[in-house]
Amino acid sequence: MAKTEKSATGKPSAGEAKTDKASTGMNKTGLYIFAALAVLAVAAGVYFNLDSSKSGDDLATALMVPGPLEDISLGRADAPNTIIEYASMTCGHCANFHTKVFPELKQKYIDTGQVRFILREFPLDGLATAAFMVARCSGNDRYYPMVDGLFETQKTWAVQGAEGKEKLLLVAKQAGFSQERFEQCLADKELFDRIVEVRQRGHEEFEVDSTPTFFINGKRLRGGQDIKQFDTVLAGGEPEELPHDDDH
Repeated sequence: MAKTEKSATGKPSAGEAKTDKASTGMNKTGLYIFAALAVLAVAAGVYFNLDSSKSGDDLATALMVPGPLEDISLGRADAPNTIIEYASMTCGHCANFHTKVFPELKQKYIDTGQVRFILREFPLDGLATAAFMVARCSGNDRYYPMVDGLFETQKTWAVQGAEGKEKLLLVAKQAGFSQERFEQCLADKELFDRIVEVRQRGHEEFEVDSTPTFFINGKRLRGGQDIKQFDTVLAGGEPEELPHDDDH
């Protein structure tokens, strides 16, 4: 059975009031409010949940209302299905999904025009926020390639303390960032604030409390799903409940 999700930095993500060491490192680049970023408990449970106060159609409509940051999507804008994922760059289950499941999902549904896919930021710690900032600073055309690269190399850079920032810089440099551009990106307080707002909106309005959390046409799936779960929901069905751990 899956254990309660922790970020790949090894820190507990259960809303503890401890200051994130990685956040302290980021403060040097202007992200002085990282220590104030409260993180919620993250369940690694894999299950299907429709316990929202909104119906599927209402939730699907609410999810598409523009938020603090512009959505960057993959696939046809008029695709008949929409998948929204809330993820953290330091979430191991998110990395597993993006490296092992997403390529098949993309080939089968996104590239064929059946699905529009949107990734939204739900950082679990300061380093995850910084990684999302780097992806956003890459530009819309490079956002998903940067996200893919960060998930693929997660184990090399998602480490505790200031070392995490230095290793993230190395990944960014491989993607064409200079150190100056990297530092300027992490010092962008407006971008930082908007990413935090995306996270807050996901939690407060859509009850996101674990990563990854998916919404498929308004239907909610939590946890590291396999392709069969997406096949089932996209075909109009509901998957069987899978083993999970509660987030308390």
